[in-house]
Amino acid sequence: MAEGKAKPRLLIVEDDKENQKFLNIFLRKKFELDICDSAESFYVKLSEREYDIILMDISLRGTKDGLQITKELRSNPKFHNMPIVGLSGHAYQKDKENAYKAGVDIFITKPVQGHILLESLASVLKQKAGIKLD
Repeated sequence: MAEGKAKPRLLIVEDDKENQKFLNIFLRKKFELDICDSAESFYVKLSEREYDIILMDISLRGTKDGLQITKELRSNPKFHNMPIVGLSGHAYQKDKENAYKAGVDIFITKPVQGHILLESLASVLKQKAGIKLD
């Protein structure tokens, strides 16, 4: 876990402002949060601090989507084992398959119930990083 922090540090990659608000309100009780809305801002955040887990919107607008970013993370030895939860408004089987091929640990479709999102994040965090949520 990031040094000196009681809560795990979560980076939310989400380009929809309403979804950002929901995720911030719902997850800030359990996590230290940072939110970014594009590949460019994601890489800035990632270079500025360490994260314990990433919540990745698969369908980002801009130069790269969440699948491309996830593939890049998985090919980088520093981030190869980073816990990544994929989140998407697309519920087709092909979208799910593509997300798992890219390297997400769990794929969740929007809209998601808060407790399911929290359970998914907690499960991946415990499994991949050995961190338990309070």
